[in-house]
Amino acid sequence: MNAAELAHFGLTQVPFSKQVDDGDLWLPPSKVTLIDQMSQALHHRQSILLDGEPGVGKTCVLRALRARLPEANYRLTYCHNASLGRRDFYRQVCMTLDLPLKATVASLFAEITRHVEDIASQRKHAILLIDEAHLLHQEVLDHLHILCNYDWDSKALLSLLLVGLPELRDRLNRKHQRSLNSRISQRFRVEEPDPDDTAHYLQHRLRLAGVDRDLFTEDAVAMLHEAHRNLRDIGRFAVAAMQVAYAKKRRLVDRDAVLQAIRPDEV
Repeated sequence: MNAAELAHFGLTQVPFSKQVDDGDLWLPPSKVTLIDQMSQALHHRQSILLDGEPGVGKTCVLRALRARLPEANYRLTYCHNASLGRRDFYRQVCMTLDLPLKATVASLFAEITRHVEDIASQRKHAILLIDEAHLLHQEVLDHLHILCNYDWDSKALLSLLLVGLPELRDRLNRKHQRSLNSRISQRFRVEEPDPDDTAHYLQHRLRLAGVDRDLFTEDAVAMLHEAHRNLRDIGRFAVAAMQVAYAKKRRLVDRDAVLQAIRPDEV
């Protein structure tokens, strides 16, 4: 959106951008409950699966969870590239932890396990968060459960937090993944927003952008919700609908503006 469009609606910044502080994240009761449950699971040193469709707010949940975990008690390591082979995956983990980059998988694995044991000696719990885990190479997935094995599998020094699309759950349920699957103690899903969620999300993000009034009619909100069940697309098409309304010199975004934004060839 340009300056004229922002001024037309009374906005002080572009709405629905990724640049949102942790304290300003949109957290409806369903997500607060989910964060509470995940925090409790990590407190008990359990491993977690978190899945959901694209754009439903998995990253939002993870950011809120990160803010919830005291640094004095946890060491969270984030791996964003799950599409690597086993050796490069462990190299990525070592690079993130500032550990020496060894030549073989075995030596890389040894560096990571020693680091986890060192964290435990500091009375902290290690968490390895793997984002987009549905993309994990099979050889990595087959090996992950060994990372959780310490002192004859008698100590829970590391929690895995696997995050991805719903097909990740399907992969873990396959028979040959039962060793890893048995170590995933908790499974959570970020559900798609319901109609009330969509309305509250729009209000929240517009308030952050400087407007504390309804910019969308009820039927416009309903159409946004029915057309797109994920927050990312809802925000994208909300902006497009606002630009349509601006072109028509309207300060309220109605159903027709949303329809033109979503299906421009049909209007």
